Amino acid sequence: MVQTLRARTVARVGHIDLVVNNAGATKCGDFLALTEQDWSEGFALKFFGAVRLCRAAWPHLVASRGSVVNIAGVGGRTGSAEFAIGGSVNAALLNLTKCLADRGRVNAINPGSIRTDRLAARIRRLAEEQGIPEGEAARQMVERLGIARFGEPCEVADAVAFLASERAAYLQGAVLDVDGGLTRTL
Repeated sequence: MVQTLRARTVARVGHIDLVVNNAGATKCGDFLALTEQDWSEGFALKFFGAVRLCRAAWPHLVASRGSVVNIAGVGGRTGSAEFAIGGSVNAALLNLTKCLADRGRVNAINPGSIRTDRLAARIRRLAEEQGIPEGEAARQMVERLGIARFGEPCEVADAVAFLASERAAYLQGAVLDVDGGLTRTL
């Protein structure tokens, strides 16, 4: 599949200047309840997907002096019991970012709680569990996280555009937290 994607992109555009690895979510849940299959699927989706895409695009990125932006997540810096797979996968993706930065311009973004369908589902579940309106569940979640508000998808997209631009040409192996101040680790 990655080879087909690469071939179609080169046929249509003529070159590859940017790879953005932004795979879907991994399974959440209790560490002891997560299966081997859950772990395998989590790493296959996000980590190995990024590895495969970077390997396939790398010669084109070198030729175009392009870049890679890996979308990891704050869980890669700050682990939690209910996000064991996601945190581990994100940490691996952050490490891959640093490793590939030895070869070229590769950076990462750690989004926090961004207004996506996944966040909306989390808010709905919380509202249902507590028997409260979704707006109140969202307010409680923001308060519990210690942030002023949820992020917007365009804020992550703006960060990608910056990291892919010449204005960020000196950034290599950088990890940018787009999380409203949620990550308080170094």
